Amino acid sequence: MNKKVLAIDFGASSGRAIVGTFDGEKITLQEIHRFSNDPVILNGTMYWDVLRLFHEIKQSLIKSKACGEIRSLGIDTWGVDFGLIDKDGRLLENPVHYRDGRTNGMLEESFKLIPKSAFYTVTGNQFMEINTAFQLMSVVKNRPELMERSDKMLMMPNLFTYFLTGEKVTEQSIASTTQLYDQTGRNWAYRLADKLGIKESLFTNIVPAGTKIGTLTAEIRKELDIPDMDVIAVCGHDTQAAMAAVPAEEKDFAFLSCGTWSLLGTELDEPVLDENSLRLNVTNEVGYNGKTSFLKNIIGLWLIQESRRQWQREGKDYSFAELEKMAVQSEPFRCFIDPDDESFVPAGNIPERIRDYCSRTGQYIPQNDGEIMRCIYESLALKYRCAISELEACTGKKYSTLYMIGGGTKDRFLSRLTASACKIKVSGGPVEATALGNIAVQLIASGDIANIDEARKIIRSSEDIFLFEGENSEDWDMAYERFLEVTVK
Repeated sequence: MNKKVLAIDFGASSGRAIVGTFDGEKITLQEIHRFSNDPVILNGTMYWDVLRLFHEIKQSLIKSKACGEIRSLGIDTWGVDFGLIDKDGRLLENPVHYRDGRTNGMLEESFKLIPKSAFYTVTGNQFMEINTAFQLMSVVKNRPELMERSDKMLMMPNLFTYFLTGEKVTEQSIASTTQLYDQTGRNWAYRLADKLGIKESLFTNIVPAGTKIGTLTAEIRKELDIPDMDVIAVCGHDTQAAMAAVPAEEKDFAFLSCGTWSLLGTELDEPVLDENSLRLNVTNEVGYNGKTSFLKNIIGLWLIQESRRQWQREGKDYSFAELEKMAVQSEPFRCFIDPDDESFVPAGNIPERIRDYCSRTGQYIPQNDGEIMRCIYESLALKYRCAISELEACTGKKYSTLYMIGGGTKDRFLSRLTASACKIKVSGGPVEATALGNIAVQLIASGDIANIDEARKIIRSSEDIFLFEGENSEDWDMAYERFLEVTVK
């Protein structure tokens, strides 16, 4: 049958277009386009270069013509960011990057309007100042004229599908990243939005993943000289797209979607909105078929990516393979950081901030780039152990395998350290989990795959999966105690 669909997957640092071909038994992937995703700082504000990114979508569509008939298209992106559209359907400005400083102080401001516990009981989201609610609060407070001109807010994947189809909707998984989604009511949390000064008219209808949004506009088809195709609302949040591709056979599983961000969690039937999950700041998002993705957001490979950018600015053009080798060759367990410390969120000189962190916590200060890398790797692995412990405390479940998916699984050293630090079996792959999940949801929507269980079975048979077992458990136990001493506030 060889059904072909197109997945466009935007990460926070790069994007790719992948054609998935399903022959009835396996899904094969063909990458047809890859591009960088570089923010632009202008007059003190960090923006996404959205027009260039839409240009890359167009290039993907043009290149897809060489692959034969493409039945449908799905787009997934990072969470929390959005574009504002006026009443005439025009984008008012480039979407602002979540790492921009405009949300500074907004989290505490929100707690003056809504008690923290009441906020969490409705939205179930991990509190982070980058979340959509606090970005919108900043617009209301500091740019009221922009809010006045805004008619609709479109989250990033649905901003792109709007450009392609003219249809304004919000897919459920991406809505659940905003801290403005009612986990119980399965709709926008209009009362909370009103208390934050965010007008109700901004929000569009929420549709579940697997919904056909529309087809390409005549203008797009004519400009690119391409045939029509369906545009499907896949799991718009890349984490939930990746979760759809977790190759687990068991019902209760733990997963780690490893990229610029590390998302470590599990899949549940219902959200967890109690005091314990609030205290531990665990987030509830909506995955495919209305399942709850119960997880921790952890700063991930951003630490390595941004360190590499800093070293490039200093004239040291390391490859990622070289950085991994430098870490392997460095002495273990010298020092640790909390990857989620607020000092590591903004772009800039991460290696210098790591040295500062080690200095102010009374630890050994890394003396070279290899020691910086070893510190990052081990700290991430230990942070994963902490997150698994919190996950088990909230769910009452014990996880024997961690399914590690996404681009970070190409880094086998991190996978091996994670297995040892967490004392858990690590199943690695698929690397292109987000694209596979995107493709799987399109194939379920078309009826070519029956359901998510069948999709995961097909993905297991389509991909090479590797396994790591932990080692040196006593050394890691001692390291974990030291890690908690310098990271727990």
